[in-house]
Amino acid sequence: MSATRHTTIISVADLQPHLFDADWCVVDCRHDLTDFSAGFKAYRAGHVPGATFAHIEEDLAGEITPGTGRHPLPVREHLVTIFREWGINDDTQIVAYDAQGGSFAGRLWWLARWLGHDKVAVLDGGWQAWLAQTSWSSIEEPEREDGRFTARPSLVQMVEADRVLATRGDAGTVLIDARAPERFEGRVEPLDPVAGHIPGAVNRFWQNNLQDGRFKSPAQLRAEFDALLGGRSPSQVIHQCGSGVTAAHNVLAMELAGLPGSALYAGSWSEWIRDPARPVTQGVA
Repeated sequence: MSATRHTTIISVADLQPHLFDADWCVVDCRHDLTDFSAGFKAYRAGHVPGATFAHIEEDLAGEITPGTGRHPLPVREHLVTIFREWGINDDTQIVAYDAQGGSFAGRLWWLARWLGHDKVAVLDGGWQAWLAQTSWSSIEEPEREDGRFTARPSLVQMVEADRVLATRGDAGTVLIDARAPERFEGRVEPLDPVAGHIPGAVNRFWQNNLQDGRFKSPAQLRAEFDALLGGRSPSQVIHQCGSGVTAAHNVLAMELAGLPGSALYAGSWSEWIRDPARPVTQGVA
């Protein structure tokens, strides 16, 4: 049993000795927003030994309704059941990985914390780093006994659309959009029916948290986010993206930078535009 709690990111070297520890659970979160079957196909072709698979649409998101975005939060009780099926207990160290720079693994990281579980980390460098450093993969699906995971008070901050609307024009709040610049500016929109961004938002593309596929150093992330915050505290920050997935990457990066406590607008752009009365804009912020 490892005494170290990994709560942000973890290296391949630190994961390797614990692959088959009973109190560790590795979760493959690979996904493709344009091909929902791609992640499981990749998992079946080869994955970190002992890893279970999380489907972003089925396991880590709830039912889409006329008022929600593309990835509404799952029902807490449903997610607890999923965690138990994966063999997770209250003291389990969860490690999430993907092949997309942590953009999907970050969703599981945030959701675990939403359920009050802090022993969760994203594999730095993901599947690519694992293969580069180990050349070890498996096609076997693990058989784990059901866990006894219980939800506890949330460890994350979250806001709804009304709060975002109310803070428009408030210099004390910074709304950070994690999407690519071309989507933020409204030049392209491959996923949602309306292009642009929430007025007043600033753009911090989630990929800017990475260098050569791995997270930048805490010091570098701190300097970059400090510049973006302009003297405001993390408690004055709201993160959003297209559907509440990649925004979690920015939440994670701020945690890694020693800036905990920022909030997530989980519905994000795809929920925001469901109500035509909510304002939208295009161009550079």
